[in-house]
Amino acid sequence: MYFYEPVKGHGLPHDPLNAIIGPRPIGWIASLDGQGRRNLAPYSFFNCFNYRPPIIGFASSGWKDSVRNINETGEFVWNLTTRDLAVRMNETSASLPHGEDEFARAGLTPVTGRLVSAPRVAESPVNFECRLSQCIQLTAANGTALDTWLVLGEVVAVHIDESLLEDGIYQTAKAQPVLRAGGPSAYYGISEALRFDLIRPDNR
Repeated sequence: MYFYEPVKGHGLPHDPLNAIIGPRPIGWIASLDGQGRRNLAPYSFFNCFNYRPPIIGFASSGWKDSVRNINETGEFVWNLTTRDLAVRMNETSASLPHGEDEFARAGLTPVTGRLVSAPRVAESPVNFECRLSQCIQLTAANGTALDTWLVLGEVVAVHIDESLLEDGIYQTAKAQPVLRAGGPSAYYGISEALRFDLIRPDNR
């Protein structure tokens, strides 16, 4: 077994942590600043944390535009990244000056949300409109404050392309979601051929 203590370094060509915790869904987060200027950025540390009410969240290393905007306005939109949108999603990861529009850079269409003012990506087949529930500064085990921020939002509205619903059941693989893996460039897709089913013991 390869062993290392993270505080002393991993001793490998690339930190394996995010390759082990993966593949991970992408938090493609759209927001507005206090002056109404758009921002769109992908976050690979993203997931769902509660069912009712639905709460999703992403972590940002540093107080970036998304975090600043969401704290100013209390709103954001998550957009599903699909294989067809992967290159344009990657374009929105560029470090642009504050206020410069990633929608325009990536050739994407902003559509104002139904319940929030933040825009959704029209080309994405699934969007979650969210209101900020918590913004938490992470700390190390010894209590040291880290320059990393966990943003949690309650999903207040959901948009789903009806082609992804079969008999009312959302078809995960049909959407062709893009998932982040390890290393500087690795992504994965999923397919129905890789599916398997398990029934929880208390539901048998």
